[in-house]
Amino acid sequence: MNTSPIAFLKGHGTENDFVIVPDPDNALDLPASAVARLCDRRAGIGGDGLLHVVRSAAHPEAKAMAGEAEWFMDYRNGDGSIAEMCGNGVRVFAGYLERAGLVEEGDLAVATRGGIKKVHIAKGGEVTVSMGRALLPEAGVTVSVDGRSWPARNVNMGNPHAVAFVADLEHAGELRSAPPFSPAEVYPDGVNIEFVVDRGPSHVAMRVHERGAGETRSCGTGACAVAVAAARRDGVDPAVTGTPATYTVDLPGGTLVITEYPDGEIEMTGPAVIVAEGVIDPSLLTV
Repeated sequence: MNTSPIAFLKGHGTENDFVIVPDPDNALDLPASAVARLCDRRAGIGGDGLLHVVRSAAHPEAKAMAGEAEWFMDYRNGDGSIAEMCGNGVRVFAGYLERAGLVEEGDLAVATRGGIKKVHIAKGGEVTVSMGRALLPEAGVTVSVDGRSWPARNVNMGNPHAVAFVADLEHAGELRSAPPFSPAEVYPDGVNIEFVVDRGPSHVAMRVHERGAGETRSCGTGACAVAVAAARRDGVDPAVTGTPATYTVDLPGGTLVITEYPDGEIEMTGPAVIVAEGVIDPSLLTV
């Protein structure tokens, strides 16, 4: 058993916060129970999720991507479960790499379970992530909270989202537990649920219940899903118009700018902030 202290950092992207564990050679065993303890806000470090920083060549799930992306974001939800992608997490992941001197400002590629993400690190801490293309499955669901129900648009950003447009964000309720939806078979593995209101032309605000984490202050893939759903609701499809569509998305933790291009590619721009670093007592990683 490892008895040496383990380095960690703490970071956030629009207050979606993460425990960052650098482990280039994939030497650490991080079972779900250990991740959950680290992300516990009272008994651990606290975070919506954990960013396990590994070289792609050292991780069995990322070896095939090593030729295109040196670094793999092995992302875990706050409950320890594995997730395909986290948009805010990619920005913070890239911010950490730049801070640690492992990459420089400019363009880089990051491997994720949702594929390789192209990232641009600008001066001043802003990071733009190419989030890929949205898939819009026809099957949707109805989301219900406190006696109210709304149809929710099915948007997949490498992970599943259900986007509901509401009159007031308070209608989303407490969001500590997952809002019920039906039919359940549309999302057999659960779903991230966004509640959205309009703030102005091409400007919306949202709250989100993230699968495996509860309500979070921000969700990058959720903001992308919301921007796409809002554009389609507004009759805007860049593939048809040939013109990029940009939406400003306000979240409880800050603001993200989402642009969808005519080829379907979606970019997300926002901050990446490292707030602390230290060491983990290795006993926290034992089962």
